[in-house]
Amino acid sequence: MATRDYSDVLLQQLGEEGLVTPQQAEEVLDEHERTGKPVRQVLLDMEIVPEDQLLSTIAAQLGTHVINLRDLDINVDVVRALPASVARMYSVIPVEADTGSVRLATFDLLSPEIVDELMFVLTRDVSFVVAREEDIKVYMQRYYGDESESVSDMLSALESELEDAGDLLQAGKRGEDIAQIEAAASSTPVVRFVNLVLYQAVQDRASDIHFEPFENEFKIRYRVDGALYEMAPPPKHLALPVTSRIKVISGLNIAERRLPQDGRIQLTVAGRPIDFRVSTLPTQFGESVVLRVLDRSVVQLDLENIGMPDDVYHYFVEDIEKPNGIIINTGPTGSGKTTTLYSALRRINTIESKLLTAEEPVEYDIEGIIQVPINDPIGLTFARTLRAFLRQDPDIIMVGEIRDLETAEIAIQASLTGHLVFTTLHTNDSPGAITRLIDMGVEPFLIASTLESVLGQRLIRTICQNCRTPYKPDKNILDQLGLREGAVGDRNFYYGAGCSYCNQTGYKGRRGIFEYLRVRDPIRDLVNQRKPTIVIREKAVELGMRTLREDGIRCMLDGSTTVEEVLKYT
Repeated sequence: MATRDYSDVLLQQLGEEGLVTPQQAEEVLDEHERTGKPVRQVLLDMEIVPEDQLLSTIAAQLGTHVINLRDLDINVDVVRALPASVARMYSVIPVEADTGSVRLATFDLLSPEIVDELMFVLTRDVSFVVAREEDIKVYMQRYYGDESESVSDMLSALESELEDAGDLLQAGKRGEDIAQIEAAASSTPVVRFVNLVLYQAVQDRASDIHFEPFENEFKIRYRVDGALYEMAPPPKHLALPVTSRIKVISGLNIAERRLPQDGRIQLTVAGRPIDFRVSTLPTQFGESVVLRVLDRSVVQLDLENIGMPDDVYHYFVEDIEKPNGIIINTGPTGSGKTTTLYSALRRINTIESKLLTAEEPVEYDIEGIIQVPINDPIGLTFARTLRAFLRQDPDIIMVGEIRDLETAEIAIQASLTGHLVFTTLHTNDSPGAITRLIDMGVEPFLIASTLESVLGQRLIRTICQNCRTPYKPDKNILDQLGLREGAVGDRNFYYGAGCSYCNQTGYKGRRGIFEYLRVRDPIRDLVNQRKPTIVIREKAVELGMRTLREDGIRCMLDGSTTVEEVLKYT
């Protein structure tokens, strides 16, 4: 897995060959940054370079040639030279193999880091040929079967490899010597296993990976669409080598196992650039490690793709284009607030405006925006960063979160001096954000004069379209939702019966539901009077605000989510 994006080399070569103009190269890089798609894929999607020509350029860069994979009859012994997990991880297929070397077919330009890692993982010399992506995927399916089999296959293969590395891993387990732990963490079985876990998480669209040591077992769980799923557990004595391997590649101190640590991994997984945010926590039976998976090719940072209802989208766009004021995005952790704010910033990020963000941590790098990671231990707090921002001549500021009165007052000061300020709060609904600011000690007249709007949001799971099943709701369900029978009419409700496509969960993917509070004069009057949340909410609904529950019911009646999801999150 590469530690950096190698796409610039491909674009440079195509430019030298006269196949891509400087303007086209710029457009390709913009699209690559925006979507996270590999440069090779963007070139093909935009029809700038024919696939055959692109493959020839990649082959020339690798010092090899292009082959037609369909013409080859690959021997089963050659297939066995490459474990399924490695084939999928690096998107390569073996075409020739002997005891000391293997030749692999690839469809992308591989960085020197990937080549070195393949040689290490396979313990052989590696050479390459280039083939069509479609052909490689066909052969991948033919020879390596269903992806879901790969974890259990890998664990089975690991058992024999672990016997050979047993002494090393046991020494690492005892933690007697840092050098031994490092050696265990860098052993081929552990490297392969960690690579597979990361690959599987990305393929399953997991948002987080949890490595959890217990007294008698070592659990690994993925969070997919907000719910946790456990994978086949590896042997208990792998806990320390595996967590140490993660700490090594994220640049953490493997000798320090008594204090929490935070790090970051930037890798290319199956041709896609992925960031992993790493957090370690000392526990009774070893370190618990959680990786947040940040896959730019999955997260579309475009407001149009957030899934807002038309009226909310229209009002939100209107408000974010104002010259000054405060816009708050509220919701619990993992409700999509960061994605929404990044999408808003991307929309208003023009050459005429200076944008500054203070985040803990910076989740996605956005071209043209100055992003500052908050670091509390050294005193770089939100308040201190925000105060420094005001001396940097910004037009638009994003503060990751308002946690205290000092930060709130500086944000308000910034708004009053002609800046547009975006921020987040952890409250249950939009009107609650106003009450939270007053509870912090902010004067109501300052809130009333600066706050433009509050966007409340949640992420709810959507029904798997492959096993979606209709049913007629009974009166009990309608009562829970606060609906009258006449309001539903003949409409069906839906649930997911469960199938292999959705791992028997009945759900596939998530979507947002929204509640948009526009702060107009009647609301400002209530704020100045220090009215409670419920009074502000009632006035907002009277002025046309649709609540989270109502937006959830709208999605449910559209057939995209279930009663249980709406009741759980609203």
